[in-house]
Amino acid sequence: MALGSWISFLQLAGSVRAQGLIVSRLDKPSRGPLLCYVTDRYSLAAFESRESQETLLSKIGAAAAAGVDWIQIREKDLLGKECGLLTRKALQQAAKLPGNTAPTRILVNDRLEVALSEHAGGVHLSENSLPLREAMRLANAQAQDQDFLVGVSCHSLEAAKSAASGGADYLFFGPVFATPSKAGFGAPQGPERLAEVCRAVSIPVLAIGGITLANVSACLASGASGIAAIRLFQDAPDMFSLVQSLQKLTR
Repeated sequence: MALGSWISFLQLAGSVRAQGLIVSRLDKPSRGPLLCYVTDRYSLAAFESRESQETLLSKIGAAAAAGVDWIQIREKDLLGKECGLLTRKALQQAAKLPGNTAPTRILVNDRLEVALSEHAGGVHLSENSLPLREAMRLANAQAQDQDFLVGVSCHSLEAAKSAASGGADYLFFGPVFATPSKAGFGAPQGPERLAEVCRAVSIPVLAIGGITLANVSACLASGASGIAAIRLFQDAPDMFSLVQSLQKLTR
């Protein structure tokens, strides 16, 4: 979206935080890792059916109910209106859980205008998104609640340092391990490079790319504050058991 269009939209958006809607804080009270489920409806078995969005929303609801900290809506091909509707429904799933004092934070990939207009918990920027400083300026101008996060995906140490110095609240770094969804970003970086990035920045780093239950401990041992994954969560036969196992791991 052109910068002029972004500004025009955001000027019209007005107040962007829904009254009474709570999102989880960046820092967790427990020592468990931050867990982020990144959505990808294309990898769902029911993608070609009319029920594909319902299936995705069911996965989102299950992740929120199980205690996943963040869910990133990463459906890049959706039009703005469609992305907004999906984000709205995801927020409703996260907010309606009984007794949940720290609802799952809903992040929107790339679409700052959707994140703000739908009162999401933040926006996640890719390499081809609106520049970080401009996104932060626009978000700060519009977001009445300062609990709106701006995160960045990074694939090199230099990019991670730039994002941290530019004011990002957190970053994803990867791919740490081999994964089809991140093949376009080069060879796996490995835990050693992840550790280098974690030492170089003071903001939370979430490892992404080929994350499995078996290698999460290696990511945390490298200094990561948590993990972000598609298949780990989306393909989980028992979301509660998976999240409980992950939450037992310490940083």
